[in-house]
Amino acid sequence: MSLTGNWSYPTAIRFGAGRIEELADACTQAGITRPLLVTDTGLADLPITVQALDVLDGAGLGRALFAEVDPNPNELNLAAGLEVYRGGGHDGVIAFGGGSGLDLGKMVAFMAGQTRPVWDFEDIGDWWTRADADAIAPIVAVPTTAGTGSEVGRASVLTDSVTHEKKIIFHPKVLPTIVICDPELTVGMPPAITAGTGLDAFAHCVEAFSSPHYHPMSQGIALEGMRLVVENLPRAYADGTDIEARAQMMSAAAMGATAFQKGLGAIHALSHPVGAIFGTHHGTTNAVCMPAVLNLNAPMIRDRFDKAASYLGVDGGFDGFCAFVQGFNDSLGIPRRLSDMGVTSDRMDDLVAGALRDPSCGGNPVELTATNLRGLFEAVI
Repeated sequence: MSLTGNWSYPTAIRFGAGRIEELADACTQAGITRPLLVTDTGLADLPITVQALDVLDGAGLGRALFAEVDPNPNELNLAAGLEVYRGGGHDGVIAFGGGSGLDLGKMVAFMAGQTRPVWDFEDIGDWWTRADADAIAPIVAVPTTAGTGSEVGRASVLTDSVTHEKKIIFHPKVLPTIVICDPELTVGMPPAITAGTGLDAFAHCVEAFSSPHYHPMSQGIALEGMRLVVENLPRAYADGTDIEARAQMMSAAAMGATAFQKGLGAIHALSHPVGAIFGTHHGTTNAVCMPAVLNLNAPMIRDRFDKAASYLGVDGGFDGFCAFVQGFNDSLGIPRRLSDMGVTSDRMDDLVAGALRDPSCGGNPVELTATNLRGLFEAVI
């Protein structure tokens, strides 16, 4: 079976090995003549980034690059990116990389023509309607990890550098115009990043599947996304050059982000403040938090995971699934506690307050309170 396709759900996606060579054509289709490629500092000099710039340069689109993007991007990175974008007379963005490069790239395109500060567009109520939709530049997204799925998302996560709070900035037109999913770009990911990003995709699917909201389409996507991770992440972790496993994980990442339109929950409510305060890797943090959250949500989600477990090839229904998750983490080198990642309990009050404010709380099947969130943090730290 050839793992190649052109999909128009949830946006135009060119999926398949080697399709980074179509980057210039994708820009043309999106109406971009002077693209700015936005990525993170770790990717700036890597061969896959040079290859992308070569493709653009060869087509007469220049090789403009902005790479001053932190692992947890903030409004200072955004301001610097906007200065480069406006100063270079660019008319579109290539958001390139993992979650940080994709999220910041999308925000540069979103904010390029706005006059209000970015925090005015936080994902609260209908704040997104404050934006001038016609001033949002076109975006081509190119993921280089298989995790966040931000390439098919209508929002970005941005950390406030003053309050160290992660905030979600939403607008329907932040959804990239065209996505190039080339699994060859993920071959160089080291095992630890393969595991952390892959388990981020898994967390998105698990939380969407657990969410109490009504969205049958997302429910089906979440279930199949979980299956792809269960079957393919161990292969990609063991052999980074397994292109079929890499392709299936890239699909799972996009599926996770599509599915969580149904909602996220306590896993993300915990991991967002932890990442903002302690700078931990987001997907790895999610993985550490998952067993405790499954335990909290057990009364509300047991029945649906009893049914899902057999489809995922896991014996023992919900309890078997919980045991599988911990074993899965262990097999992928994930620590059992956040303290192993440098997280300490001396900021407990800040963590609980941040989790309570996080919009992910609304998708958790068990209502989240200061009391049960504190219990979760105590369990995972």
